[in-house]
Amino acid sequence: MNPQEVARACAEAMWAEDRASQGLGMRLGHVGPGEAVLSMRVRDDMTNGHGSCHGGFIFALADSAFAFACNAYDQRTVAQHCAVTFLRPGRRGEVLTARALERVREGRSGIYDVTVTDAEGRVVAEFRGHSRTVPGTVLAREGGGPAE
Repeated sequence: MNPQEVARACAEAMWAEDRASQGLGMRLGHVGPGEAVLSMRVRDDMTNGHGSCHGGFIFALADSAFAFACNAYDQRTVAQHCAVTFLRPGRRGEVLTARALERVREGRSGIYDVTVTDAEGRVVAEFRGHSRTVPGTVLAREGGGPAE
């Protein structure tokens, strides 16, 4: 498989088990080596006391895009550290889009930037994730189950 095919296969394998992203109504739009795009409509039950999207849901969207981007190489990878800066509110009914892009991948560590935008392309939040590769792969191997 070429790198794009590996990235797509990893995304499909992860998506099949990702109850959190699916439960929040996220949609996987694009995945490639070190990049991913996910979107999510802000539902009524995602709003806070100000009537805007609760920051935890925006963080979850960015974190999911980060996860798909850093697991695109068929090496099991987890978050080591994440930070988010909220710049404008997400609104009820609005579709937010998170675009993750790999900045650095060296050894077992990586740094990824995720920009969350609204339907008009305005930046809602900027997220930076630091990844750590751990033992195992994303794709199943002969004999069943993921390789360890």
